[in-house]
Amino acid sequence: MVRPIKSPNRAQRVSDQIQRDLAELIAREVRDPRVGMVTISGVELTPDYAHAKVYFTVFGSAPAATEAGLNAAAGHLHNLLFKRLSIHTIPRLNFVRDLSLERGFAMDGLIREALGTGPAQPAPEAAMDPADPATE
Repeated sequence: MVRPIKSPNRAQRVSDQIQRDLAELIAREVRDPRVGMVTISGVELTPDYAHAKVYFTVFGSAPAATEAGLNAAAGHLHNLLFKRLSIHTIPRLNFVRDLSLERGFAMDGLIREALGTGPAQPAPEAAMDPADPATE
């Protein structure tokens, strides 16, 4: 029996579709007050599509509370994805805060400081949450 050749970009296409669908579903379906303005910045799938790590950024609310709210709604979002996607396995969702924006601001500040072109600009208030140990 000859197995069909998988498209090399299939995993990327599936993760991009999940990212688009989740962005829409979170805005329309998640009613948790802990979840504020969320942007889905990326989705990483395991090779068997069983698990997805969903990276998000948040504006205007506490990142730790938003992460807890999204992970609490993960089962509901999984069911909604099941109805939308026509793939054999719908991955279990694990939401993780994307720290690349904060790292970029910090790196920009270090570069400005090293070049002496001016004082480092502070990161946006939404990006720095004193209650969140990940921002220390």
